[in-house]
Amino acid sequence: MKTRTLLAMVILAGCPGPHPVDPVLDAGDAADSSSDPSWQVVLQRLDGTLLSIWGPSPNDVYAVGGPRGNTPYKALVMHFDGTQWKRLDANNTDTYWWVHGSSATDIWLTGENGRITHWDGASFKDYTSGTTATIFGAWAASATDAWAVGGTPEGGTGAANDVLLHWDGTIWSNSPLPRALGRTYFKVWGTGPDNVYAVGEAGTIWHRTQGVWKLESDPPVAHGTLLTVHGCGPNDVYAVGSRDVLRWDGATWRSEPVQLLNDVNGVSCANSGQVAIVGTGGLKQRRVEGTWYDDFGTKPYSDLHGAWIDQAGGIWAVGGSFVAAPQPGVTRDGVIAHYGRVPIPTTIAR
Repeated sequence: MKTRTLLAMVILAGCPGPHPVDPVLDAGDAADSSSDPSWQVVLQRLDGTLLSIWGPSPNDVYAVGGPRGNTPYKALVMHFDGTQWKRLDANNTDTYWWVHGSSATDIWLTGENGRITHWDGASFKDYTSGTTATIFGAWAASATDAWAVGGTPEGGTGAANDVLLHWDGTIWSNSPLPRALGRTYFKVWGTGPDNVYAVGEAGTIWHRTQGVWKLESDPPVAHGTLLTVHGCGPNDVYAVGSRDVLRWDGATWRSEPVQLLNDVNGVSCANSGQVAIVGTGGLKQRRVEGTWYDDFGTKPYSDLHGAWIDQAGGIWAVGGSFVAAPQPGVTRDGVIAHYGRVPIPTTIAR
């Protein structure tokens, strides 16, 4: 109940979906390769919601999520190989909240009930996390150096919170922060092994440099919970959540001057300086050469949770009905969208 309460505070609740239907692409939703870049609804009406998307390349992409408690559906892992999509069977009913890796054969999926799953490009393997809390985010610097964060939203010090885990190439282990604040951390990201950020409740921002985690949000700059952190480089990092878009310039965290009609949930930043943010009600904005462009009035109109800018500059976004209370037999209407010039194939392998 507490988890749903916090999520409802930072994300507008969507309506539950209909009974299971085949994923479809509506006519007119595909991008036109002869036109300027545009948004394309690639897949929609999937049985689970999708919360994160990432890939080693634009032709090797993973989108993850799940049923969020809606039985009898299973974890949702979709893979795109450049030609078609395929649903991978992770053989569990938990929802994955994040996906990230260091290569095509080193990919981590994290989610509910402390689940940490590794994909080597051919098979899944579950690892012990040492916690039953939801692991909301993960980031891999290499095959022997990865971080994961999580907690129990609104649980305070009396619940499994302040979850920070580290992978050394053999096991995942607890890596205590200097101060136990009784907060849930939602995402972790870095530019390298010794420049890592973690964000979460109460606008908390932790920064790891020279092997030490330091609190950079005392007093906080954000007005509420921060859900995602991502950057273009060491001196250009973004942290978002609710109506906050914060930017680190290498010296100070400041509020970014962008107008938000709805809450923002996800952010991605490319080496070129291009930034994308997504949020509730189909919120989609892009920052190109210092100017923000608002794509709010274009499909998809679904609540969006995660964003990723691929190595070719294409923008991906995922979402669905991820806040509504669990209802047996009801789908979560997962959606995948893409912004670019070249249409993304919509075929799902059977």
